[in-house]
Amino acid sequence: MTFRLRLAIAAAVVVAATVAIASAVVYVVMRDQLQKSADQQLVQQYAQVRTDPHFLDRAFGPDSGPFSAPAQGPSAASMYMQAVRDDGKTQLATGEPAKVPINDNTLAVAAGKGRAFFTNGRVEGKAGRIYTVYIGTFPDPNGNQHGVALQFFRPVDDIAHTLNRLRLILLLVVAGGIAAGAAGGALVSRAALVPVRRLTSAAERIAHTGDPSERVAEAGGPDELGRLGTAFNTMLAALEESIDAQRRFVADASHELRTPLTSLQTNIEVLKQQERLQPGQRNKLFADLEREAHEMRDLITGLLELARGDVSVEQTPVQLDELVEGAVERAHSRFPKVKFSVELAPTTISGVPERIERAVWNLLENAGKWSPEGSTVDVTLADGELRVRDHGPGIAPDDRAHVFDRFYRSAAARSLPGSGLGLAIVREVAEAHGGSVSAEDAPGGGALLRLRLANS
Repeated sequence: MTFRLRLAIAAAVVVAATVAIASAVVYVVMRDQLQKSADQQLVQQYAQVRTDPHFLDRAFGPDSGPFSAPAQGPSAASMYMQAVRDDGKTQLATGEPAKVPINDNTLAVAAGKGRAFFTNGRVEGKAGRIYTVYIGTFPDPNGNQHGVALQFFRPVDDIAHTLNRLRLILLLVVAGGIAAGAAGGALVSRAALVPVRRLTSAAERIAHTGDPSERVAEAGGPDELGRLGTAFNTMLAALEESIDAQRRFVADASHELRTPLTSLQTNIEVLKQQERLQPGQRNKLFADLEREAHEMRDLITGLLELARGDVSVEQTPVQLDELVEGAVERAHSRFPKVKFSVELAPTTISGVPERIERAVWNLLENAGKWSPEGSTVDVTLADGELRVRDHGPGIAPDDRAHVFDRFYRSAAARSLPGSGLGLAIVREVAEAHGGSVSAEDAPGGGALLRLRLANS
């Protein structure tokens, strides 16, 4: 079942339910009104009895009051009427054909112990409304006094006929409402789902062609469909940018790997003719091979670090000052001719220890690489920020905005070993932990790099 069909069915159900409820309310109100009208007629009949002292004589016979000798002839009453004595004896008005049913409530009213009431009843199979009301006491032929109630019966054939016609009309209205709701729901769903169909078509084309550069026409406006189109285009733009970045990354990585691989292949070709080489030349080739293998290892390690890119693994508490202290000890071994001055305040953060250690080491390695022999690298950890300052040549203004880009190497750095990935990894780690890294000229010369993690 398509969404459009479900929407049309839902609209039809809602309209049908609304019309059905409204029709039921109309029917109940109309039924109550007709019943109240019939009850008012019965009450008016009773009022006529109370105001006309000779009405009972005309209704029940020539003698005063009911239960005298019955008379013959047609009834003088405008409605079906019956008198009920408190001992259960009943007397119909003159000429009436059949008795009105009585019960204990009727006898209670006749005895003056119950209140007047309305009820439904049937006389010879004909449905009607019955009004029972106390009218007073009357003597029987023996002179004994008895309470008497009058029952007024009104057939409701006309009301039933009217309600039957009303039911038929309301059923037709409900059926028409369902049809109108279904038609309206189909039209509305068709118009409302046009943007969704455009999005679906665009998504199918992109899935088929693999080209995320396509955009969909936005519906416009602040409604949900307009926002959906905008979000879809934003997603496509982000996807296109991600694919372009991935392609650039692969191209850059391929370019960086090509240089050491070419050098390795050249040296291997030369080594194949080692019998023609002097021992010193062979040793130099082996040293070159070892250096190139280390460069490739470092490059591949950096590429793997960048490929991981996130910290979706579980983070743990990290004692940052101890981590930095360990990295500084390694830096002493790596750069024995450079001094490292350390001031570390106890700092605990939450993160991935291996990745944070990699970022710290890259900062120290970068500072050691640019520091002249005998100079000092200042390492300070305070207020949650790690600052690494060297006394080298500093960062040129043109290079400052690019030092954290992948594979970027300034003109001065191209003569030094490295892949241009170290500081890029620092930025990736900082951003993955919600922090930042910056580079600036240090007072008195050299470069100052600042690393701050959001939860430090």
